Amino acid sequence: MTLLCMGHTIWSMRRHAFTLIELLVTISVIVILAAFLTPFLHRSRLQAKAAICTSNIRQLNIILFTYVADNSKFPYGFYRSLDLPPPDGGYAGDLRYDRKGWWWFNYLEGLYRRSMGKRTLLQCPSKNLQDIKLEGDILCGNYGVNLSICKMSLGNADEEFIGEPLASLEITHPSRTLLVLDSGYAIINWWHAADVPPGILGNSTIEDTAYVPGLKINKDRLFWPGGGQNYDALYGRHPNKTVNVGFLDGHVARINADELLVEKNTIGYKNLVPLWRPK
Repeated sequence: MTLLCMGHTIWSMRRHAFTLIELLVTISVIVILAAFLTPFLHRSRLQAKAAICTSNIRQLNIILFTYVADNSKFPYGFYRSLDLPPPDGGYAGDLRYDRKGWWWFNYLEGLYRRSMGKRTLLQCPSKNLQDIKLEGDILCGNYGVNLSICKMSLGNADEEFIGEPLASLEITHPSRTLLVLDSGYAIINWWHAADVPPGILGNSTIEDTAYVPGLKINKDRLFWPGGGQNYDALYGRHPNKTVNVGFLDGHVARINADELLVEKNTIGYKNLVPLWRPK
């Protein structure tokens, strides 16, 4: 009886053991499944990051509108000042190449401090900057406001983008005019999305190289030397070269980057008003 039991046990062990062929087949199946699943998982991660970006833009829109309700106009995109924002804001950029002053998010009470603590809201999770210096600069490769709305107090920009920020009542087509979007720099204007800008877009300052990520004309643009912006500008951040855009009526849309292109034609510029310039 004992011998029979031992024989049965040995036979059972042999029956459940893997042969070399079975092991190779199992490994092959795992490799094939991994090959199929890896692109899917990669796309899923990209979609998840794009969804977080959409949420960030939506919240920024709400906070900007709250500011308008309290102040009757939008904040400056950039206000040149020798005095830096208060301690709860802090300076956002790098004084080696960013100008000194207040940026639009410094006017939004507590936003900068809260966001930097958790690396949220002001930072696009899909930014593709290749230079470590710019990677830590909140002004670069995240979100930008439309300088036709949130203007500058003064600076290198054209006079069209300098002056008092607009009030919400000055916007005639809020559902079709962009306010904040995925951007190469914290302030952006329609010149950066034009195939033939009215003036020269140089690279003397980093804000000159603002861009819409994935826009087809970026391949012909000059970017800040050594800044690592090219990959973000040429290939975009989100699947299919889409960008997240917050409009002046509060809605947020993810659209193809080339839908923001401003093209020059025989009568002026196509896609300029009311998309970039409100009137």
